[in-house]
Amino acid sequence: MNALIPNMPTRRGFLVVAGAAGLSFGFARAAGLDPMRGARVGDAAGRFEPTIWFGIDKTGMVTVNIVRAEMGQHVGTAIARIIADELEAPWDKVRIVHVDTDPKWGDMSTGGSWSVWQSFPPMSKAGAAGRIAMTEAGAKLLGLAPADCMARDGMVSGGGKSVAYGDIVGKIIDGKAPDRHFSADEIAKLPIKPVAERRLIGRRVDAADIPAKTNGSAVYGIDAVLPGMVFARPKMPPTRYGSKVKSIDESVAKKIRGYMGSVALDDPSGSVEGWVMAIADSSASAIAAADALKVEWVAGAAATVSEKVIQDRGAALLADPKAGSLVIADEGVDAAFKTAAKSVAATYTTSSALHFQMEPVNALAAFIDGRWEIHTGNQWQTLNLPIIAKALGVSDDKVIMRTYLLGGGFGRRLNGDYAVPAALTAKALGKPVKMVMTRADDARFDSFRSPSVQVLRMALDKDGKVLAMEHAATAGWPTQVLAPGFLPKGKNGVPYDPFAISGADHWYNVGAHRVRAVMNDVANASFRPGWLRSVGPGWTNWALESFIDETAHAAGVDPVALRVTMLDGSGGNGGAPPSAVGGALRQRAVVKRAAAMAGWGKDLPEGVGLGLATSFGQERDMPTWTACVARVRVDKKTGAIKVEKLSLAVDAGTIVDPDGALAQVEGATLWGLSLAMFEGTSFSNGQVADTNLDSYTPVRMADVPDLDIEFIDSAEPPVGLGEPATTVVAPAIANAIFAASGVRLRHLPMLGTDVMRSLMKTA
Repeated sequence: MNALIPNMPTRRGFLVVAGAAGLSFGFARAAGLDPMRGARVGDAAGRFEPTIWFGIDKTGMVTVNIVRAEMGQHVGTAIARIIADELEAPWDKVRIVHVDTDPKWGDMSTGGSWSVWQSFPPMSKAGAAGRIAMTEAGAKLLGLAPADCMARDGMVSGGGKSVAYGDIVGKIIDGKAPDRHFSADEIAKLPIKPVAERRLIGRRVDAADIPAKTNGSAVYGIDAVLPGMVFARPKMPPTRYGSKVKSIDESVAKKIRGYMGSVALDDPSGSVEGWVMAIADSSASAIAAADALKVEWVAGAAATVSEKVIQDRGAALLADPKAGSLVIADEGVDAAFKTAAKSVAATYTTSSALHFQMEPVNALAAFIDGRWEIHTGNQWQTLNLPIIAKALGVSDDKVIMRTYLLGGGFGRRLNGDYAVPAALTAKALGKPVKMVMTRADDARFDSFRSPSVQVLRMALDKDGKVLAMEHAATAGWPTQVLAPGFLPKGKNGVPYDPFAISGADHWYNVGAHRVRAVMNDVANASFRPGWLRSVGPGWTNWALESFIDETAHAAGVDPVALRVTMLDGSGGNGGAPPSAVGGALRQRAVVKRAAAMAGWGKDLPEGVGLGLATSFGQERDMPTWTACVARVRVDKKTGAIKVEKLSLAVDAGTIVDPDGALAQVEGATLWGLSLAMFEGTSFSNGQVADTNLDSYTPVRMADVPDLDIEFIDSAEPPVGLGEPATTVVAPAIANAIFAASGVRLRHLPMLGTDVMRSLMKTA
């Protein structure tokens, strides 16, 4: 074990030392090191904190407390920039600290593209509170009225004099200047700057986490170390639920150097039923020992379940018009279909899809100073801490989750089930336990995206006008399993998972509209469905935007023209403040812009087609208006599909961090491409078929097309960017494939063999 390096720790040389009470910040409490920058954090007592969200020390350094998980999206930079802009702090005097769990932070969650959207109002006002506090204290020191002073660039100036924030803080701490603090209610009433006065928001600045990530000092969950810890790797049962250990044969494992024994877990939380943990003095020995252990189980019911069984169950559920929850239930849907001159119907499906974040899930657990410490990267500490407490049989206040960087999350780490086996093993052994899963373990234990089935219908009059639409979708529901308290009730009083149907409540004017969400009970009973980047719209928008294209062709209308016509902003699609001002008209604008960017309507070579799809993102009250045009070449001799270019127009309101925004959209776009054409597995005999990146094949560099991404200038409030672009790529490609070849694909992932099979049928 490496010793603690006191100044700038390397990732592999970092040591988390136990029992260092009194420091209020995240990961590096022994040396007081900020793992984002390698800077010394110091004690909060040396700072002036007008709100809980940041403090200013005597040097003028502003330390911003971040409750969102950092997993590559630079969320700390965006949130710190919001505060610094209102505070009038220079960017080189701002640092970020990702904090540990504490009730004072409120909800600690990072997902749904919510972070900047939810953070912008309170963090803006917190920054404004700090600016007011600095101005009032600075004015007293200058002998002026606050109204005669101005805060700018870390200074308060007036009457030809100025005083720096750091000097003001020194006087506050010494009791020679007003010690102003703001309550939550006071902060909520504060005004924020006009858009024209912003000096950091929307401007290029260096991301705060880049130096640590590139010089090796950044600390990820997999880097965490505690004195005296042992290593563990799970031997996982044949099914997620219901498996029971019959016997454990350690005879071969005992020959592994460093092997220390095994533990069969008893889990009151139900997260890891039937697990056996191999214990060793090193990670390598734990991996080898788990392979060597021979465990006999009684398998759960899912041992006979396959992908086809799940999909067939979904189709059967949708065939019953009374099944599920009515999310939208306009009057007149059935009547419109009875009188329609033409109707269009189609069924769409998606395969199971894995997360495969680069850092395999891991956790380090220990009982220290009367409470349990969980060292790991996590996206939703507020949800997972009580589950860990339940597993350990203690109250929530006896557990703290220490925060680390995540080597990718993508929704997998919203579910913190991987911390449970480390905690239970540490409890059984009475010593710190670090569990690291192999890539195959991670895949088998993944809370993966459920396969889905959707049926859509559209009613048209004799002129091709849309009269009514019906959309029914079924899949495993992650929220039903992981956070059932979040389930609202539909129009018929039946609860539904909003994360499994959002996107179907679109902004098109389709006349009478009905949306039905149905939980696939076989999926939920066979594995633990999870939230994967874009969640419900990953399948709902795939079906919706493919179907809009099919409807346009059935009506003899240009697909872009049909969308422009239906995005008329009428009725409830007009939008409302704070985040949906403009409604469908803003979505129509990105459709037009993306089409223009891609040269829609121009002549194309043989075998090349353009397809368009659009989305509003995750939820109607946080719309990120997005449109994508895919340029695709199809080889009709082989069925090979080549995506040549993706053009995207995005209206996300105010862009807080331009570099971060572009990176988010680029990443989301490529993720959408990967899910559209490359990623997919099948569920078989209670397990996923693919457990490593040799057979599960995300998009490779050679398959990356040209990207043309444009943001619409806007002064509206910022909304989320992590996911919306993911949802438009697959339907845009499918629509382009149809334009290029006449082949309509309705299953994800889309494969060249599917194109070839369809071409052969029509030959």
